[in-house]
Amino acid sequence: MVVERAEEPISKEALEEILRKVDKEATARKLSGWPRWIVYIIGVGWSVFQVWTAAFGLLPAQLQRSIALSFALALVFLLFPARVSGSSGRLRWHHWLLAAGAVYVGLYLAMNYMRIMEAGGDYSTMDYIMAGCGIVVVLEATRRAVGLPIVVLASAFLLYAYLGRYLPGFLSHRGFSLERIASHMYLTTEGILGIPMGVMASFIYLFILFGSFREKTGLGQLFMDIGNAVAGWASGGPAKMAVITSALEGMVSGSSVANTVESGSLTIPMMKRLGYRPEFAAAVEASSSTGGQIMPPIMGAAAFIMAEFLNMPYLDIAKAAAIPACLYFFGVFIEVHLEAKRCKLRGLNRDELPKFATVMRERGHLFVPLFAIIGFLGAGFTPLYAALMGLVTCVAAGAVRKATRMSLREILDAFELGARNALGVTLACACAGIIIGVVTLTGLGLKMGNGLVDLAGGNLLLTLIFTMITSLVLGMGAPTTANYIITATIAAPALIMLKVHPLAAHMFVFYFGIVADITPPVALAAYAGSGIARSDPLATGIIATKLAIGAFLVPYIFVFNPAMLWVDTTAVALIQTLITSCCGMIGVGASMIGYFFRPMNWLERIVFFVGGLMLIDPGTITDVLGLGLLALGVGWQLYKKRQ
Repeated sequence: MVVERAEEPISKEALEEILRKVDKEATARKLSGWPRWIVYIIGVGWSVFQVWTAAFGLLPAQLQRSIALSFALALVFLLFPARVSGSSGRLRWHHWLLAAGAVYVGLYLAMNYMRIMEAGGDYSTMDYIMAGCGIVVVLEATRRAVGLPIVVLASAFLLYAYLGRYLPGFLSHRGFSLERIASHMYLTTEGILGIPMGVMASFIYLFILFGSFREKTGLGQLFMDIGNAVAGWASGGPAKMAVITSALEGMVSGSSVANTVESGSLTIPMMKRLGYRPEFAAAVEASSSTGGQIMPPIMGAAAFIMAEFLNMPYLDIAKAAAIPACLYFFGVFIEVHLEAKRCKLRGLNRDELPKFATVMRERGHLFVPLFAIIGFLGAGFTPLYAALMGLVTCVAAGAVRKATRMSLREILDAFELGARNALGVTLACACAGIIIGVVTLTGLGLKMGNGLVDLAGGNLLLTLIFTMITSLVLGMGAPTTANYIITATIAAPALIMLKVHPLAAHMFVFYFGIVADITPPVALAAYAGSGIARSDPLATGIIATKLAIGAFLVPYIFVFNPAMLWVDTTAVALIQTLITSCCGMIGVGASMIGYFFRPMNWLERIVFFVGGLMLIDPGTITDVLGLGLLALGVGWQLYKKRQ
């Protein structure tokens, strides 16, 4: 197996240290003994609760969401210390007391559900106190499991709701009492238990759980072996393998940093061994892994929330994302290929690589759950049902062969792993719900939208640039899911005011929230890759941004011409768009690398870039001009090469 021959092996301890630096979820305590078993039981119990309600009917919204939140709070306060530095793996009496208190606060609404529902807003003093405690507990749990930036942002929104009467200009409002703010945030479905938490407590959790089962059955290794078999022998094979593997991983996983570390521990050393610069090797893995969140059929958690915000079937969201996602990965693949040609890098020996036919014969049945999810979504079933069927078929498909069959203990382990993996998204959704609650309470969304349009002078391009910057800045401290929720609430309405199609507006902020993971100065996925490659983090982030150039260009294009999102277009026009856009990505990729048949000078790079950009933009005139410029550039390259 080629992986075993890779140089510069990365130890498990080193990988965990890299994750702890860039991923808050990796700072969880390593428990042992009976505390470990209690946490294990809580995690399994949460997953069983989610599967049970998915199979036999969800509880009323506030009950379902508050119970799911209580499970998350219990695990967070047991697993995540208040301070990472100096914390031990031991749990003391006050940790248990704090966790029990958090669970009581989380379950308060469930325990008093009928009374609170019948109160009609006439809450008791204890209701207000517990609502205030609930906000504090959620903020602290989010700080531990997700990070401080999103907590600071949510706290600023809470202050805005209280101090609105003292603010100037369009930000001013009448202000609200502490009781009104607390009850709105915690006792209704407008705040913490709002749409993001609702989506998380239903089908997002099941898709995260599906990812845990995928890991236990070996589907991730199958993706790696397929990437090796398909592209490992080609020029720069390991880098191309990383792109293919990450594209496949992206179908079932939505974490940029986790994907980078998981597959990068294998691909990055191989890329370095064949001659890729450490910065480039790390950037390839980071940019490829980041693209996983935009790759249908199972994208990042934010895509499911987008479907709720837009009141659209999730399948329509996945379908709209298909062409942009293909262009993204095609662009990365082209740049990797041209870099390999420029540096004259070889591939791996074929005898080092697995055979595609053998891999598919032995483990191809593991694709059945993925096809099942796609099939159920395509047949019109809800994402909840599709995810549930994905879990069932995952266990059933794995049972076909002994090597992939899951024992009862492995199924329980997958349940517990799913609960751990869901913590960050759950708390991010709960905390982002506070921001949405303030927006609905104060009308801030409309005010910010008008303010953004006024700041841009009504110019759509400037508004897009301001929105992009907002998404990238938020992405430096907030997870992708929270980033999307905030920008969809505040920035997307500004685009819709300027007659942008709602799907294009939301997809725009979704894209830039994702690429924040590889955009300097805070590029978490790029930093994770650089830790494995032992490269310069800033240089890695810059190269990753160049590789992911498609993610920076395509959103502008589908805003001005939403045909790329299957909006108001025909099948023939869609095929034309796909073909010309792929040609355009070749031109843009060649410009980024500075090589096609031979090295380019600055004028050639400009010609290739402009020609490629015109081809990516759907339209007859732009296609003709783009093809002309690319033909001119390619012809000149051939002429100089023959000389």
